[in-house]
Amino acid sequence: MNKSEIAAVLNEIGTLMELKGENPFKIRAYVAGARVIEALGEDEIMQRVKAGTLEEVKGIGEALAQKITELHTTGRLEFFEKLQSSIPAGLVELLQIPGVGPKKIRALNDKLGIDSIAKLQEAALAGKIADLEGFGEKSQEKILEGIRNREKYGRRHLWIDAWETAEPLLAGLRKLPQVTRAEHAGSLRRRMETVGDLDFLVATNEPKVVADWFVHWPDVKEVTAHGETKASVRLSSGIQADLRLVPAEQFVFALHHFTGSKDHNVQMRQRALAQGLSMSEWGLVPAEGEGTAKQKAEERGRRTEIETEEQLFKKLGLNFIPPELREGLGEIDAAESGGLPRLVEASDIRGVFHNHTTASDGHNTLEEMTAAAEALGFEYFGIADHSKSSVQARGLDEVRLAEQVAAIKVLNASGKYKTFIFTGTECDILPDGRLDFSDEVLATLDYTVVSVHSSFKQSTEDMTRRIIRAIENPHTTMLGHLTGRLLLQREGYTVEVEKIIDAAIANQVIIELNASPWRLDMDWRHWRKAAARGLLCSINPDAHDTEGLEHFRTGIGAARKGWLTKEAILTTRSLAEVKKWLKGRKRHA
Repeated sequence: MNKSEIAAVLNEIGTLMELKGENPFKIRAYVAGARVIEALGEDEIMQRVKAGTLEEVKGIGEALAQKITELHTTGRLEFFEKLQSSIPAGLVELLQIPGVGPKKIRALNDKLGIDSIAKLQEAALAGKIADLEGFGEKSQEKILEGIRNREKYGRRHLWIDAWETAEPLLAGLRKLPQVTRAEHAGSLRRRMETVGDLDFLVATNEPKVVADWFVHWPDVKEVTAHGETKASVRLSSGIQADLRLVPAEQFVFALHHFTGSKDHNVQMRQRALAQGLSMSEWGLVPAEGEGTAKQKAEERGRRTEIETEEQLFKKLGLNFIPPELREGLGEIDAAESGGLPRLVEASDIRGVFHNHTTASDGHNTLEEMTAAAEALGFEYFGIADHSKSSVQARGLDEVRLAEQVAAIKVLNASGKYKTFIFTGTECDILPDGRLDFSDEVLATLDYTVVSVHSSFKQSTEDMTRRIIRAIENPHTTMLGHLTGRLLLQREGYTVEVEKIIDAAIANQVIIELNASPWRLDMDWRHWRKAAARGLLCSINPDAHDTEGLEHFRTGIGAARKGWLTKEAILTTRSLAEVKKWLKGRKRHA
């Protein structure tokens, strides 16, 4: 196991021990041990495990050193496995409900016998939880809200989770000798932020062989349909996957049909009809005459000259519309008039901002994050650890921030890495709109991301005023995760987005597209209009570990859905250009 995986196990041990009501000192030892491990370099951990010197590290005792060694060398921990099996699954499941931590779960179990989400909901609806000491009406309502959100989002999946599930399956389909073409379609191909199910499309003359292979995919837990033109399965993650099998001559029409949103497809069919054509998943044929569109397509499909989506759009007098834009939101008119943008691509990104280290709630050190940024080919990246009011994230105070700034300057000057590190902070926007650090402190940094991390229940008007006041601070460079939403977990706080965009443009402040797969905030639906008015974007991964830096790619998908070009994004610029832009902002301050 690497250090992040070891730290995750130690943290989970602490949580499970708390569920069991174990000694608080033991619990803290595991949680503290996780932080110590995260702060060490991978090489140092490896060397100390080999030399048996983990106990020399402050915060790691003999018992903990033995467990870390077992995890590092075997990838397993017998103690952890026994602990997991000793706790009812229903109690662990309760941790999925926001506001229900280990201590509260133990109290609910002891006093009301609650050991499942169903029993938790029943007790909350009956008003029993509000009467318990340490809970109250607000806690009860928060629990019910959490349960409602879980039910609401239970059938959807984050885009990145769906993608990671779909890619190996698609690769397997493409390797089959009976398959001539294979793609995924639907909301996954359109890069929607969440996905309901997976759609796979295959061109083949031997559909039965392919369908049989599909339903026997190792990850399949349930087969819900198994025919020669369609098969459906439910995978271990709970997501449904549908496979459609078509002859090669129908593939491009089916791919377009099963990719576009309902509105896009309706508009495309209307356009085809205006040109005397009938468009469907089976083909594009003359609208007049006898027979259904399917029959016509089957009759003439083998003679069609359309083999690609580019040719299909061209046949209807349109430039190619990228899958991300097929939402029925003006893309067809733009494709007709030549107004489609050249969308940003992953290869356009030169660096990223808003990243965390072990100094706050990140899982990798400054040097490890820098090395990972260099490995991705970034010219630059920006550190933005939390500020002091984010106590839960071990936010930095003024002294620790100054120490980090000094360390970054030393690292830049050393020439050890090709990637340049910008000094920064993710500075809390306090409830009244003031920033968590003084202007004098912020002036020492290269850039400042300002974000809301508290008082989410403020009114729309108060939250909007709060954020605008922060934007108007001359040291603010970027606004972080505009609404604070966590996809499939919680709705964002309510704000007047247009007013905030107005303030950002007026004050030359960037609004980030937070590329974390759990956020993708500001939402893609706002970007097209905002960018047209001059709002500058920064695609920021909000990385809390080295792997998180890769999430900029998820942000690219959201940016493309928002019609963004490389010119609208700061992080497509070179290091010299970014330095110049930030220096200009400093003069503005």
